[in-house]
Amino acid sequence: MNSIPLAVLGLSMIVNSALAQAQRPSPETSRPPTESTTKAAFSVLPGCWVRLQGGYVITINAVSVDGKLDASYANPRPLPFHTAVATSDGNSIKLFFELRAAGYNGSTYTLSYDVAKDRLTGIYDQVVVKQKFEVIFVRDKS
Repeated sequence: MNSIPLAVLGLSMIVNSALAQAQRPSPETSRPPTESTTKAAFSVLPGCWVRLQGGYVITINAVSVDGKLDASYANPRPLPFHTAVATSDGNSIKLFFELRAAGYNGSTYTLSYDVAKDRLTGIYDQVVVKQKFEVIFVRDKS
């Protein structure tokens, strides 16, 4: 029996096995963010955020570990959010707010926290007039 085909077969099995192991993500890089890292990430969110375009205000009083926001909206009178949540993938924080009060009918803010500039940026989807607006909220430091 010829030993060359067996040697080639054995070598290809070793190489394929090594490649398969090299392509597996390490357990450290594939873990979701822990409760403590998520809580630390969300700790930057509480405060009063003022929209540069129009002076509308989002007030975030607290953030639970699962991302639910204790938050309200003012334009200029206070309105409750139907939905107010934050999510973190370990690299960025996203926020989603939905308004169902009269005149808003499901309008939403989809925002991202900008760490470098300490601001919220994103899109306001005003469903009543069927328009989307780029928006920026800055922290009120007074």
